[in-house]
Amino acid sequence: MSLRITDLGKHYGDAPVFAHVSLEVANGEFVAIVGESGVGKSTLLNCMAGLDHWDKGHVVHDGVDIGTLDAEARAIWRRRHVGFVFQAFHVLPHLDVSQNVALPLMLLGERGAAADARVERMLDAVGLAGLGDRLPQQLSGGQLQRVAIARALVHQPSLLLADEPTGNLDPTTAARVLEVLLAQTREHGAALVLVTHSEAAAARADRVLHLSADGVR
Repeated sequence: MSLRITDLGKHYGDAPVFAHVSLEVANGEFVAIVGESGVGKSTLLNCMAGLDHWDKGHVVHDGVDIGTLDAEARAIWRRRHVGFVFQAFHVLPHLDVSQNVALPLMLLGERGAAADARVERMLDAVGLAGLGDRLPQQLSGGQLQRVAIARALVHQPSLLLADEPTGNLDPTTAARVLEVLLAQTREHGAALVLVTHSEAAAARADRVLHLSADGVR
């Protein structure tokens, strides 16, 4: 089992975000999480990545309890094992497309021809071949989302977390991007957790979980 969450609870001050969230995601499995706006779907995803703190419960990935790691160890774990597609892209404006996609490899000390070739293959997979030397401000919103997805996949992480990855894309591009995410999941045995409002995206999942204030079902 790649990811196991047990009785997770999160508050902002006195206001509960969610409670009693328990779920498991196996290697090679695609789980979609749906729910009403404001129920904490993105916050739950951030907890899975160790980007946010929780008040109760456990997040365990491949036997490692993320809550027991200090900030530095958590960052190293995330760098090695997690690919995160943010809803807001978080593409660095001063780096070109290839450099943005190559960031996870650089952080892992992987440089040179092999790393460059992996970046080019990833850009081709998301439909951005030939655009590696462009700056983010020269791209459309849909292209920026695909840069973010390529960056999340390039180091072949074992845990893929995606927050509305097709929300800014036209249906054709959205379908292509989803295929790339699924291929990574199936081919490399990654666990994929996707937060979405898209019925088309949720329909491709192995399981669909509904998040509410008192857990998932």
